[in-house]
Amino acid sequence: MTEMNKSWVLRQRPVGDLKEGDLELVESPLVPLEEGEVRTRLIYLSLDPTNRIWMSDVDGYLPPVGIGDAMRGGGLAVVTESRFDGLKEGDIVNTGLGTWSLYSNLPGSSLNALPRLPGVPLTAYMGPLGATGMTAYFGLMDIGKPKAGETVVVSAAAGAVGSMVGQIAKIQGCRVVGIAGSDEKCKWLTETAGFDAAINYKTEDVGAALDKHCPDGIDINFENVGGKIMDQVIARLNDFSRMPLCGLISTYNATDPVPGPYNFSNLLMRRTLLKGFIVIDYFPRFPEGIQQMAQWLMAGKIKFETDIVDGLENAPASLSRLFEGKNLGKLMVQVSEPPAA
Repeated sequence: MTEMNKSWVLRQRPVGDLKEGDLELVESPLVPLEEGEVRTRLIYLSLDPTNRIWMSDVDGYLPPVGIGDAMRGGGLAVVTESRFDGLKEGDIVNTGLGTWSLYSNLPGSSLNALPRLPGVPLTAYMGPLGATGMTAYFGLMDIGKPKAGETVVVSAAAGAVGSMVGQIAKIQGCRVVGIAGSDEKCKWLTETAGFDAAINYKTEDVGAALDKHCPDGIDINFENVGGKIMDQVIARLNDFSRMPLCGLISTYNATDPVPGPYNFSNLLMRRTLLKGFIVIDYFPRFPEGIQQMAQWLMAGKIKFETDIVDGLENAPASLSRLFEGKNLGKLMVQVSEPPAA
């Protein structure tokens, strides 16, 4: 019996929240390999806020996913067949900009076998050693340029990126305040990730809490959320502060134009450096970032959590966890079993 592939295909552009019928799970025969290609079986599928951006017909950093095309996404996969000399069956690879598919035929030249580091689980390559870890590392270190003694505020602090940003900032000697959406997350940030303070934006007055926890103002705002929370942080920035703009997740499902920021003029008064960035800007420097993050990870200086959903069929419904603030750490789908280490 011929094995079939399964892929989530975009059928219509979502309006607001992702709804049933926007994507369809489709079965199709496996396509024969071309010379220089490898066939991979997806193990973990990464779920990220940018998935929602790619579904919309907007002018973004990448073209939107086409109607009728397999949904775009990253993940970790195992090579099941190879016609490329540099990779063999059983190698684990990061698929890069792959698709929400059980199997994929990929050019071998674009892939590298991942090393298996002692004591480091495979899921680390989706978190601190993956795209989210690199987003945190380069966004903070290259744009934020933290200095010991400075105050760093991180929104969506218990997410895959924010949780790494805060810990890297602590390694640099900074005071770190995280903003998250539950007492459980705030407790994890302070007790496990080592943040100096955490603010539950759902139950606390964010402005008053920032005044309490940042008495000397804010030197770096690592922005993941936008909206009202960003307004409160911008109002408290110090002179010559820096603001790596990583995401605006509060706006991605909006159906009407999003107003603000209302304190934008303070960026001028404070002479703040604000720079938007996308992690693909740093692809050529990934080895540098991965090497440093791996050292910190193996030294016990970086803690990370994974939020794993089982089954490719649950990918679309699980994406909403990001926008509802239900995930702690890196959200991913386990599509198939990883090979034995």
